[in-house]
Amino acid sequence: MEKKTPLYAWHEAHGGKIVPFAGYLLPVQYEQGVIAEHEAVRNRCGIFDVSHMGEFIITGQDALKNLQHILTNNISYMPVGRVRYTLMCNDTGGVVDDLVVCNMNGNAAGRYLLVVNAANREKDAVWIRSHLEGSVQFEDVSDSMAQIALQGPLSERILARLADPSSIPSLYYTLIENGKVGGIPCIVSRTGYTGEQGFELYCAPDDAVPLWEKLLNAGKDDGLTPCGLGSRDTLRLEAAMPLYGHEMSDDITPFEAGLSFAIKMEKPDFIGKQSLIGRETPARIRTGLRVIGRGISRGGEDVFVDGVVIGKTTSGSFSPHLKEAIAMALVQREYTADGRKVEIDIRGRRIEAVVTVLPFYKR
Repeated sequence: MEKKTPLYAWHEAHGGKIVPFAGYLLPVQYEQGVIAEHEAVRNRCGIFDVSHMGEFIITGQDALKNLQHILTNNISYMPVGRVRYTLMCNDTGGVVDDLVVCNMNGNAAGRYLLVVNAANREKDAVWIRSHLEGSVQFEDVSDSMAQIALQGPLSERILARLADPSSIPSLYYTLIENGKVGGIPCIVSRTGYTGEQGFELYCAPDDAVPLWEKLLNAGKDDGLTPCGLGSRDTLRLEAAMPLYGHEMSDDITPFEAGLSFAIKMEKPDFIGKQSLIGRETPARIRTGLRVIGRGISRGGEDVFVDGVVIGKTTSGSFSPHLKEAIAMALVQREYTADGRKVEIDIRGRRIEAVVTVLPFYKR
């Protein structure tokens, strides 16, 4: 049975089209539609309920040592308040999940917040717990946190109407733990999943509706728009941000997914490192495709050159901002030169496309 976020009743009362996603009931869009929501984020600001995401707290004398072993990125030199994108790999070098890790306390008894994909919350918890050693504690705090994303070029202006400068992190991928927005205590993180500047706010579940409504009221003159899962997906696709289960999985390595920046092979060790040695230049890599022919690509479609399958799409959609069909694909490296023509099998028809450098969109 799907769960409901603390904002479920608000979504239902305000025209949200509710669908099941990652074990939750969430709005895929509102009455204005995906394209209007997408363009609101690109041009003004959008607000998303992302309370379905998973949050873990890792604490203890050995917290850092354990996370250095479990995570692929190097977090040893992260100052307090810093956020970092990272992966967890399995023993064969595939991706268990991608996540962000936040240093909440830099003293000897470390304290870190991990934000994981909703669909992987239970799997990730089991994986992390099974690899912890020494003086370290794990707590799944997902049900005690709501999360709201404020995304778009006007996001900081809107947030500043409700928060003092001391509650607004100034640098990308940093956070303020003890912030206040509209008088409501929350973690304020300058992060997002849309390719725009923005913030993610973590608060108590009971504060989610008041915080949401305060933000909407503060942004009404700037066209702040409630947004659903549909625009969240098209926004991240334009920005070439990977989605677990599509661009990465237990069988796709970080190097194939184009995420080498989050893999620090110079670390003494991490889970999966030994299997990744020598695989830094993989035979297949994630690439972008612009569809030239008539049709919209989705995930899981074969990509051809001269009648031979050379890869498979991982995600695809119509791009509301670029006004063309785009897709990401895992393709054999020798066919990934910018401008290379390929074909995608879209529902039994071969549609022409052209290889393009990612991301499709960058502010």
